[in-house]
Amino acid sequence: MAVLAPPPSPPVLVTPAPYEVSYGRIIGRVSGGTEMLILSIDGEVVARRDLGRKRFDISFQIPARDVRLTIRAVDRRGRGSSTTVAPVFGLPRAAEPRGPPRRNVEDARLGRTVRSFARSFPGTCGVFVQDLRTGVGAAWNAGARFPAASTVKVAIAIEVLRALGGKPRSGSRLDVLLRKVIIPSDDRAANELLVWLGGSMSGGAAKVNALFRALGMDDTDMYGGYIVEQGRIPVRTTSQPSFVGKRTTARDLAILMRSLNLAAVGRGRLPRHAFRPSMARFLLYLVAHSQVSRIDRFLPRGQTTVLQKAGWTRKVRHDAGLVLWSSGSFVAVVLTWNARGVGDSSDVLAGRIGRAAYLRFRRA
Repeated sequence: MAVLAPPPSPPVLVTPAPYEVSYGRIIGRVSGGTEMLILSIDGEVVARRDLGRKRFDISFQIPARDVRLTIRAVDRRGRGSSTTVAPVFGLPRAAEPRGPPRRNVEDARLGRTVRSFARSFPGTCGVFVQDLRTGVGAAWNAGARFPAASTVKVAIAIEVLRALGGKPRSGSRLDVLLRKVIIPSDDRAANELLVWLGGSMSGGAAKVNALFRALGMDDTDMYGGYIVEQGRIPVRTTSQPSFVGKRTTARDLAILMRSLNLAAVGRGRLPRHAFRPSMARFLLYLVAHSQVSRIDRFLPRGQTTVLQKAGWTRKVRHDAGLVLWSSGSFVAVVLTWNARGVGDSSDVLAGRIGRAAYLRFRRA
């Protein structure tokens, strides 16, 4: 009597993993006898793929929200077994980074709009926006140094992941601290991570500063820990605040966010410094859940996804992030300083810049 082969074993997923973003690329392997993959999102079948080998690399659009992704391996008799990964946060397939922009040129029309918004702002501001496909963009005062506030906490997280050599174990102390430092932007958690990195806040800050230099962020300085309380796109400086402490520029923060995005697919400078794609996808997942956002204030809901890290003090209000939609993406940074008090005007400026860039790049 013939002996039936066992049903397929559950698929082994290489990417995505839990608590990662995904541009829709599903990579893994299956056991012998598998002839079809069935993909489901939150229990609903969205795709079927015939297989002719044990390894698979397929793509489909994942919704821009946390989802439960299930991959079922099926043999010719219809028998199968499944692997489920959750949560995964979906990003537009067309926005997947292909490489650093090869150009860095100003869009004249967008440049005029940015200048108009900046000049009418009742304080000092720095702006940098750039289409990540074409390199075209616009800027205002993008080389001016501003108090960095919480925007550089993304760099602290990058350096922690590099030092750890991978993603933290779910629920571990480092996992909790990383989530706190990015999602609610907790200052105490940032200080604890700096001490973990370098033995002291200043020691950790020195390691983060070394990362800035490796990325070409020459005008950014970590400057110790946080006080715990309760043509070419022009980057020339027209005015800047006078202060002592953490500093950054709109241009430098654009480099940081662009580098993190590229690292998610193994490109750019960060992978050369032991920062693996899975680390970038994990950090982008946390950034996608950040609780404060300004760039998306006037963006169409349901049509765009914003991955950003804001920063604020009594005198500054910043936002730096990536805006993605069904056919492209851009980086946007808006830094503001207002000696008369930072209020709604800063949020409105960031929102107007985000919407103007989206409308312009979408047409392009």
